[in-house]
Amino acid sequence: EVQLVESGGGLVQAGGSLRLSCTASGFTLDDYAIGWYLEAPGKAREGVSCISSRDGVTDWTDSLKDRFTISSDHAKNMVYLQMDNLKPEDTAVYYCAAERGTCPEKYYYGMDYWGKGTLVTVSS
Repeated sequence: EVQLVESGGGLVQAGGSLRLSCTASGFTLDDYAIGWYLEAPGKAREGVSCISSRDGVTDWTDSLKDRFTISSDHAKNMVYLQMDNLKPEDTAVYYCAAERGTCPEKYYYGMDYWGKGTLVTVSS
């Protein structure tokens, strides 16, 4: 059974950092691209960035790439999102999603598998 589980969310003060984790099971990262998305209150879900073993990192939202960094650990079958200098507007539920092959050039909502999300709250 394919499963994605996000963890690492929580409450953090503005300017702080968090590292989110996405644990994949039922498939290997060697064959799949993993993307991170965020859904802020009252707003549409948007893609942050994506990583795959075949084509590396694809940043989907340019305004976040200076503060958010995606990485992966194939031995652990995990993907991470390091978030630095967090701002209150980063408050959102963060999801990871998987798709076989390479990262889409632009984010979209048709990824094959989705986790249930982890909540990040940034206080001012």
